[in-house]
This record gives sequence, structure tokens and C-alpha cells, in this order.
Amino acid sequence: MPKLKTKSGAKKRFKLTATGKVKTAQAGKRHGMIKRTAKFIRKARGTTVLSEQDARIVKQFLPYA
Repeated sequence: MPKLKTKSGAKKRFKLTATGKVKTAQAGKRHGMIKRTAKFIRKARGTTVLSEQDARIVKQFLPYA
């Protein structure tokens, strides 16, 4: 079998945890902060774990992670 290529965009955006979950940055914090509530901005700090359905797609992009 030939080697599989990793999607370059995916390797920059996602990491896999030790248990195999996909970790990513919180969405919605790039621009437009003036219209967001302070509560939203606070809750969107740090990282989050993707849902199982989305994680299945991302894991195909990271074959050796």
C-alpha cells in the first residue's frame, strides 16, 4: 500500500487526545467581537472537543495521527 497523505489544513487545526478524541480551537472568535456578548467570548476561550460525527471526518484527514 502507498503512504497516505495528511491534509495540511487539518494538521494545523486539529490534535488528537490520548483517548482518540479530536481537539480544536473554539469557533467564532476571529472577528466581529463587538456584536458578541461577554459571556460568549468567555465561553469560547481555549479548546473544545469535536462531536463524534465531525471527529470521524477529521480522522480521515489525519491517517497517522
